[in-house]
Amino acid sequence: MIRCEEVIVAYVERCKKVNPVLNAIVENRYEAALREAREIDEFLKSTAMDEEKIAREKPLLGVPVTVKESIAVRGMSHSVGIRESSPSRASRDADAVAKIREAGGVPLLVSNTPELCMWWHTFNKVTGDTRNPYDTRRTPGGSSGGEAALLAAGASVLSLCSDIAGSARLPAMFCGVFGHKPSPDWVSVKGHKPGSTDINWPSFFSIGGMVRYAIDLPLLLTTISQSNEAKIGFNKKVYLKDMKFFYMIDSGSIMTNSPNSDMKYAIRKLVEHLETTHGVTVQKINFENMKSAFELCLTILLRLRNVYSMFNRLDNPKKSKNVLFEVLKYIFFLSSYTYPALLYGLLKSTGERFPRSYYNNMMEKKTQLKKQFEETLGSNGVLIYPSFVSSAPYPHEIIYNACNFTYLMIFNALGLPVTQCPLGFDRNQLPIGLQIVANPGCDYLTIAVAQEIEKAFGGWREPSMTKGNPYGTET
Repeated sequence: MIRCEEVIVAYVERCKKVNPVLNAIVENRYEAALREAREIDEFLKSTAMDEEKIAREKPLLGVPVTVKESIAVRGMSHSVGIRESSPSRASRDADAVAKIREAGGVPLLVSNTPELCMWWHTFNKVTGDTRNPYDTRRTPGGSSGGEAALLAAGASVLSLCSDIAGSARLPAMFCGVFGHKPSPDWVSVKGHKPGSTDINWPSFFSIGGMVRYAIDLPLLLTTISQSNEAKIGFNKKVYLKDMKFFYMIDSGSIMTNSPNSDMKYAIRKLVEHLETTHGVTVQKINFENMKSAFELCLTILLRLRNVYSMFNRLDNPKKSKNVLFEVLKYIFFLSSYTYPALLYGLLKSTGERFPRSYYNNMMEKKTQLKKQFEETLGSNGVLIYPSFVSSAPYPHEIIYNACNFTYLMIFNALGLPVTQCPLGFDRNQLPIGLQIVANPGCDYLTIAVAQEIEKAFGGWREPSMTKGNPYGTET
């Protein structure tokens, strides 16, 4: 029998091996994890509990878990990429982390994020840039880029991450793993930084997970869920032949690019598989208000009130910074903050001044669009939708793609559950993928399709250094 200590040692060694290449780890707790592993081994030697009871009460017993640094792990760094004289440390576990510990999981480390999770490339002035294991010149995405990079490189089993604007799904796609944004309120967001007191925050923002193998999604999500409804909703069984399927190739918005040919081919490949293998009809559909996705997402994001930032220190208002003064300092290379954080501050101050009539118009479009999803998908339908317009770009190209992130953010705005699924590689030998979307409470539908995609197309594949891709990392 493999001991828990052996498993933890193996993953600790893997983390030590890949991190010099990926730069994904903010702080580790290897020694504490090894102590916990030895305690678990002693418990297993002495307990009178049978395997079934252990599996039921401690489903993650001895399983190594990595956590995004924005999610509090007691005693660990919780600065979220902000450079401060006194770095922040978590005094208690976030609710989701506490549930992982209760289930027997062993946190190994906290991983890198962009400053306050406000960008789609993972870098900050404390830890630096995180790299993509499939091509270290390219971005792993953000803001959960540290988690995705470690997971794809075989340095993690289960990944706890968060999603506010595709923050879990984009890195999952760029790094070729599965990522899930749950239905609103199914997983507690308490203990995450940044947070907000806005009533709409739990709908727009969520804590979810990434895994290499789709079969692990229900296990992780059930563990961190906060209600029986959620536990049931992550585990319902469904037959694909009884489901309704729809797909869109792009949003139709003039603000976003259309996905490239590799991304479109991935969607067509899945559509063909579902129709030929399961005998279902996959209907192409057009939601008219998806054309306004960019404006809708930006309006809702920027109108969220009391969001923690360096310009709005909810814990200590006297420490809040002036946006324009920090931008001026940045111009003269004197600011401690990164340009995405400053850009967010500027946009936030502008967004709060949107005319009420414009805001009401966007809210009306959101209501109409959500109603269309509810009526079209019902309780047994899913939408197949692009995760992005291409595979992972270079870090400097992220800013040119800013509008394209609404392919992901629109489902935050609508409060819909989504699973990002890897679907092979593009012509550059980089992972590509797509999103499976359902109505709230129907997470089990997206997870079922994710498991079918993994079965049919292989799911996660090891990064490797090849002649065609000399910048990959060997797993």
